[in-house]
Amino acid sequence: MRLSKGLTILASCAALLTCNAFAQVNEAPAAAPATTSSKAAMRAENRQTVRSVRRALDRTKGLQVSDIGVSAKAGAVALSGSVPDASQIALAGSVAAAAPSVKSVNNQLTVRFPGAH
Repeated sequence: MRLSKGLTILASCAALLTCNAFAQVNEAPAAAPATTSSKAAMRAENRQTVRSVRRALDRTKGLQVSDIGVSAKAGAVALSGSVPDASQIALAGSVAAAAPSVKSVNNQLTVRFPGAH
């Protein structure tokens, strides 16, 4: 009698472990499409961040933005290009840092000297 109860309990445990293993295998394919949509969402967020930084730079008085490039990845913004005055480098960096969804700014702006290409 004790042996049959022990075997019944052992069989029940084995059945539960088997069900859990199959449940884990079945969950993996469902997670794959979420990765694709999150990549698309991340690209959309990056584009929105670039737009918000460009808008903030364009609205800043005294800042010449014609040669400033903006890129973003996961809230990290990179500024590239040149400005006519060294004071505009810091100004552009602080304006970009204050834009919505910006987590960090890599300011690679340089001073463009008159007559330089």
